Amino acid sequence: MKLFNEGLEWYSSLADKAIHGTRLTLKEGTAILEADDEDILSIMQTAFRVRHHFYGKKVKLNMIMNAKSGLCPEDCGYCSQSIVSTAPVSKYSMLDKESLLAGAREAMARKAGTYCIVASGKGPTDRELDQVIEAVQEITRTMPLKICACLGILKQDQAQRLAEAGVHRYNHNINTSKDNYPSITTTHTYDQRIETVQIAQSHGMSPCSGVIIGMGETNEEIVEMAYALRELDADSIPVNFLNPIPGTPLEGEKRVTPIRALKVLALFRFICPSKEIRVAGGRELNLRSLQPLSLYAANSIFVGDYLTTEGQDVTADHQMIEDLGFEIEMCALSTV
Repeated sequence: MKLFNEGLEWYSSLADKAIHGTRLTLKEGTAILEADDEDILSIMQTAFRVRHHFYGKKVKLNMIMNAKSGLCPEDCGYCSQSIVSTAPVSKYSMLDKESLLAGAREAMARKAGTYCIVASGKGPTDRELDQVIEAVQEITRTMPLKICACLGILKQDQAQRLAEAGVHRYNHNINTSKDNYPSITTTHTYDQRIETVQIAQSHGMSPCSGVIIGMGETNEEIVEMAYALRELDADSIPVNFLNPIPGTPLEGEKRVTPIRALKVLALFRFICPSKEIRVAGGRELNLRSLQPLSLYAANSIFVGDYLTTEGQDVTADHQMIEDLGFEIEMCALSTV
């Protein structure tokens, strides 16, 4: 359903609002998601104007290390590592220091500026935290990388220790809207995720929180997710698109279409204009041949594999960025 028919001029007015810090209304946000597919070039052109205003043609690269796989007591319906999943995934405890250091060196080789250490589970044990901290201290001492940790729900003292060790950013995704959350996960709450992001932020770590699109949410709920991340002041927003993995409760969900994925990315750029919008999990499967267009709204991608699924070859990502006339942004540790 198309709510507006002003075309490029109307989308340009949204870009003006975004650049000047005015939040889109719920009606304006849902109109982007419900726009005719024929409008996609106008939507992306105006989203790029906002992206270019804040980031030019720079693209930030991030790399994930699955530091602890499986063995998770949570029942997240989208995750192949959860206790309710029957998907065949590797299961291992927290990697040792040398393995985490090797991952950091691989991130450097892939031209990633941020190295993301991710662990399954509700939250880290003291022993797991010690292992991560030991590796982080060595990485930050020897390599020009930002470290993002994603270890689950944090306590105040754990956040303080990570920050003191040199973790620049902490990720804990809200994943979906507050109203939709109980249908996705029951072993923890939406509010617990919000609280963890706030705890990390209070200890000086840059807040990173994002979403997974394609889990039964409404258009209004997608706009509300963007509002929530704007309110959280998340510096980095990974926008994932559901990969319905066989063996997970959401295995039967349909993939997001490429054009809808682009509309979602544009929406997040309009509502969180100055933030790092990252095309994250499911990029290759959902955007398919339209992946390059995503960078007209987003300014960041993951390179390499995800937690339990494969990503695009890193040389293809580098080539895509070059072909667009964009530039990889190398790490600058003086900024978040």
